[in-house]
Amino acid sequence: MNTAVRERPIRSGAQNGGIAARRAVIRWAWRLLRCEWRQQLLVLALIIVAVAATFVGAAVATNTPSPAGAGFGTAQDMAVFSAPDPHLATQIAALARRFGRVDVIENQPMTVPGSVQTYDLRAQNPHGPFGQPMLALVSGHYPVSAAQVAVTSGLASQLRLKVGGLWRVDGRERRVVGILANPQNLLDEFALVLPGQIADPAQVTVLFDAPGVKPGSIGPNVSTPQSVSSSNVINPQTISIAAATLGMLLVALVGAGGFTVLAQRRLRSIGMLGAQGATDRLIGLVVRANGVATGIVGALAGFAVGLLAWLAYRPRVESSAHHLIGVFQLPWLVIVLAMALAVLASYFAAARPAKVIARVPIVTALSGRPAEPGEVRRATGWVGVALLVIAFLLLGAAGAQVGAPGGGGGNMFPLVLGIVALAVAVVLLSPSLLTGLAWSARRTPVAVRLALRDLARYRARSGSALGAISLSMLIAAIVIVVSAARFGNVLDYAGPNLAPNQVIVYLPGFGPGGGPVYGPGAAPGGPGHRPGSPPGGTHGRGNTHRKLIKPKPSGPSGSLSAKALAPAAATARDIATALGARDAIALYQTSANLQHAAAGRQWHGPIYVGTRQLLAAFGIKPAQVSPTTDVLTMRPGLDAISEMELTYGDYNGGPPGFACPARTCLANPKIEEASTLPSGTDAPNTVITEHAVRALGLPITTVGWLIQAPSAPTASQVYHATQVAAAAGLTIERRNNIPSLAQIVSVASAFEILLALCIVAMSVGLVRSETASDLRILAATGAGSSTRRTLTAVTAGALALTGAVAGTAGGYLAAIGFLRTNHLDTLSALRSVPVASLLAILIGMPLVAVIGGWLLAGREPPGIARQPLE
Repeated sequence: MNTAVRERPIRSGAQNGGIAARRAVIRWAWRLLRCEWRQQLLVLALIIVAVAATFVGAAVATNTPSPAGAGFGTAQDMAVFSAPDPHLATQIAALARRFGRVDVIENQPMTVPGSVQTYDLRAQNPHGPFGQPMLALVSGHYPVSAAQVAVTSGLASQLRLKVGGLWRVDGRERRVVGILANPQNLLDEFALVLPGQIADPAQVTVLFDAPGVKPGSIGPNVSTPQSVSSSNVINPQTISIAAATLGMLLVALVGAGGFTVLAQRRLRSIGMLGAQGATDRLIGLVVRANGVATGIVGALAGFAVGLLAWLAYRPRVESSAHHLIGVFQLPWLVIVLAMALAVLASYFAAARPAKVIARVPIVTALSGRPAEPGEVRRATGWVGVALLVIAFLLLGAAGAQVGAPGGGGGNMFPLVLGIVALAVAVVLLSPSLLTGLAWSARRTPVAVRLALRDLARYRARSGSALGAISLSMLIAAIVIVVSAARFGNVLDYAGPNLAPNQVIVYLPGFGPGGGPVYGPGAAPGGPGHRPGSPPGGTHGRGNTHRKLIKPKPSGPSGSLSAKALAPAAATARDIATALGARDAIALYQTSANLQHAAAGRQWHGPIYVGTRQLLAAFGIKPAQVSPTTDVLTMRPGLDAISEMELTYGDYNGGPPGFACPARTCLANPKIEEASTLPSGTDAPNTVITEHAVRALGLPITTVGWLIQAPSAPTASQVYHATQVAAAAGLTIERRNNIPSLAQIVSVASAFEILLALCIVAMSVGLVRSETASDLRILAATGAGSSTRRTLTAVTAGALALTGAVAGTAGGYLAAIGFLRTNHLDTLSALRSVPVASLLAILIGMPLVAVIGGWLLAGREPPGIARQPLE
């Protein structure tokens, strides 16, 4: 019988070293980080990136919204009056008598000639007591006489104005003496004149201080910065903290494997430390102190990187946020908390390896043999399932408040809690999938079977890595699925308004989003139509007569003759020629509109008439359209929606479920999909056919012309077109800056896939380093580089594929849980499947991992040929 003693029990206390021993161990842990920083480079990089990303992300998130005091200057109270008002002067005088100094700002809205853009003609004292922070000179000086004006740089660019030039505004010719801006709102385009220079202001703002007085007691039009700011606790700062917490959870998951392998590499040194009398607590302190040191170094380096990135990116943030931001105007609470979380994440990542390494017997540690893999607790699986159910219920509770009467910002609480619970559930359940990988490898080649079984065998390391990969893929899947569901809504369409090469020229009285709105009882006008009479004709499905419709133009305030319309049409053709387009396509509208007679989102967007010229411009021949089709659309799935109604005439729709009245509403019109129509929200993506116009007797209205240039117009071309349109009394619309679905999905997918591949690379290194003895045995039996390549490629591909499947499944579970009770976007929104993005995650990323693992594993590691010595 053999007897083995694990180690001699040692009482911890001053006789065993006390504080001096702990200091020595901590110094050794610091030297360990300095000497083996390359082995911890990925953990350090993750901490640096996480802290820096939190730094920049929180700064952008908190500074992008307009500050609470925007529009108030230095005042604590603001009264807004609508003009003209005969009692306005009396009310302003009363405020001055009651509270002392007041600062009066008058505004008159103006329109940029030839454009849909607007600006304000503003009368304000540039040296007033409260409004000075709302003015900043870029060049020149403020106006000092009634014949002078200062303009913002955007307005000067649109009107081609410069300091020293003359400009006729509000019926008077004034000299431009300065370029200025509103630091609190860079989108605020205005022309500044001295007080008293606006005869009929539309709005008057009075700034004053009323300390200790409630705004409601002064008047209903009085507000303070606190009353107009959001009271929702789910603000950008809270969201930044939640994102930082998830990011540090990712760091902890990845770092746990890194510190485990580091401890295994220093197993003999730790055994020597134990042989010299160190207690289990001191041995564990080595790894924990190393984790804390790594966290501190990473947090400080991340702070430095984040600060440099913020200084470089701040000008672009000011440009996109449209207000000036101070250099150190930062969410310091979030930044300090992120740094503290980074240190805590590193500590907890090292805590479990420290506990495991302290239990290794001294003789085993001195031999250098790695400890046998420990069993994974099965209770974590049941906890993960419970959290999955809780997340599903919380997301359903959040979705039930969207679109419900009285539903507001309160739905953010269950939404955030549900996403956090789902993230933790995915992390806990991901290691359970490794058992399925090992089971599926029973009939595979030896190298594949060994790689998959090693993942299940060393689940303590590979499981944390798989959880981190699944978490990153979960974030990407949620962004992709939700964006596809929202942008793919065929009723309330979202996205850019026009293609980059498209321009719309509008007639006076029309603009983006369609033409005039015909309310109940308002006759749409048009020749031959008598208000109150039937629209004429019957909606015969068998009518195949295809007589070409000759539009009879009419405007919102009456009909326009062809003679009156000819100059505008000629101007549109001139603009098209200047942009390099062949022709200007006339756009016509009717009083008809679509309505979904059910709860949820309703139709949004213009409906133009599908004339032969319009359809031909997009490659649609008359023979390709069914003679009984009423509506032609590029919105995929619109033809499959039931309970659609085409309202027209004196009726302009009613509440959802309202009966479709005869002669003013057509139930279930025949809708046909035409994918070649443009996809912009203001472009003719949905048109009413000539058949429907004839059958319903609809008068048509000319609203403008669509121009399709060979390429996107330059700034000079846009300015020239705007000037030409302004001279003719027309306006121009061009592409806005709203991102498309492809842009949102591409950025989210690329970032998360890159992060997941980095985690895969580190995880493969951890698993393969722990199985060095197996590799030595394989090398001794004649296995060559192809075996090593197969092992690495299969390990990388299995981790990537499993993480992608788990993350995507979690993303769809979140979407289903949220949409199943949603009053606006129901489960039908998931019919818009982002196939390309999902294929990139489920097939592209694992394939890249396999190829990368195969290519990078050809060189024989030095540890295979011989046992490493320390």
